[in-house]
Amino acid sequence: MLLLSSIRIALRALAINKVRTLLTMLGITIGVFAVVLLISAGRGVERYVVELFTAAGTNVLIVLPGQLAEGGSGGNLTVTDARLINDPFLVDNVEDVVAETVTNVYATRGSKSLRVDLMGIWPNHKNVRGWEQVEGNYIVQQDIDNRVRVALIGQGTFERLWEAGEYPIGSTIKLDNKTFEVIGVMEEMSAGMFGNFNDSVFVPFTTLQDRMIRNKTVSGEYKADVVVVKVNDEKNLRATQIQIEDLLRERHRIKYFEEDDFSVLNMADFLSIFQNITSALTIFLGLVSAISLLVGGVGIMNIMLVSVTERTKEIGLRKAIGARPGTILSQFIVESLFIAFLGGLVGVGLAALAVAGLNNSGAGLSVQVGVNAVMLGVGFCAAVGLLFGFYPALRASRLKPIDALRYQ
Repeated sequence: MLLLSSIRIALRALAINKVRTLLTMLGITIGVFAVVLLISAGRGVERYVVELFTAAGTNVLIVLPGQLAEGGSGGNLTVTDARLINDPFLVDNVEDVVAETVTNVYATRGSKSLRVDLMGIWPNHKNVRGWEQVEGNYIVQQDIDNRVRVALIGQGTFERLWEAGEYPIGSTIKLDNKTFEVIGVMEEMSAGMFGNFNDSVFVPFTTLQDRMIRNKTVSGEYKADVVVVKVNDEKNLRATQIQIEDLLRERHRIKYFEEDDFSVLNMADFLSIFQNITSALTIFLGLVSAISLLVGGVGIMNIMLVSVTERTKEIGLRKAIGARPGTILSQFIVESLFIAFLGGLVGVGLAALAVAGLNNSGAGLSVQVGVNAVMLGVGFCAAVGLLFGFYPALRASRLKPIDALRYQ
């Protein structure tokens, strides 16, 4: 009954000065809005980073020519390098390996034309990359051996060059004015850290090399832009990475004091590093946004001190007829908590609307208002209301009735 009475009195007191109450709540609302929105956005970025690396595969090693610090220049990778990496007598724990080459071409069909990435692939890309076709056939070894002009198209390329409902298999497409037969349509692919493959066209590796770009070393070996190594178990990534580095240093005749002319990227290590970075960033954003809550708390203390001063006679009268200091204390704390909680709930609601707008903006992030973010925001509100409302409430409870009744 005492709590209900305190709530009733608190609501009546706050309703008397509606504008002042709303302005005080505004500081808390902005603070909670910032906390919930920024933490939720931080978690969304975390999930996005995980998806990028998962799309590449966490049991995968990526081998690139040159050193990343030097912009990837200064070295060559070849198909022979890939074949040697796939030799179980030279490198352990390798499940499969593919070499890739990518160039940029114009894809034309009828009056429609667009710039696409043209990638040379192998039949075992299906295993290493996990790329599947949803229509037609995949590239087979015979296509590789005969350098056949056949192509698989990504979902984005299909949607932009073909009419809705049109069947693409068996039709033709021009890639830099060279005609290719479409034999398949790739499934929708998640955008990975190395690009969005939905807007690509895929042809046999040898066809791309011999009929389009003629990218070979002086000795006649096919060059590769990327070598993708699928390891049989994620726990073997580091050991396999070391073996690949040793093999390539020997094959490329790199002396012990010279820098490597290649880079081997461990996707699991990259994922762990980026997860740590994004987690730290989320915590930092939460702490920064919490500052605005503290500012809102100062506003609550200010308004409660003003309220105590304005209601000095009321406090004296209540104490004179028997109200205990604890009753006065609880009443003002309830007022402070009510302002904090109501402001917090409005802030959570606004953050939810902002998250919905962000998800519909096409930014590529999937943001959710997490329970943890809401609990943190509302819990912080309660702490702010209690902390900054306690001193004014304590001051009110310690007023002497005789002094309060004589206050002008």
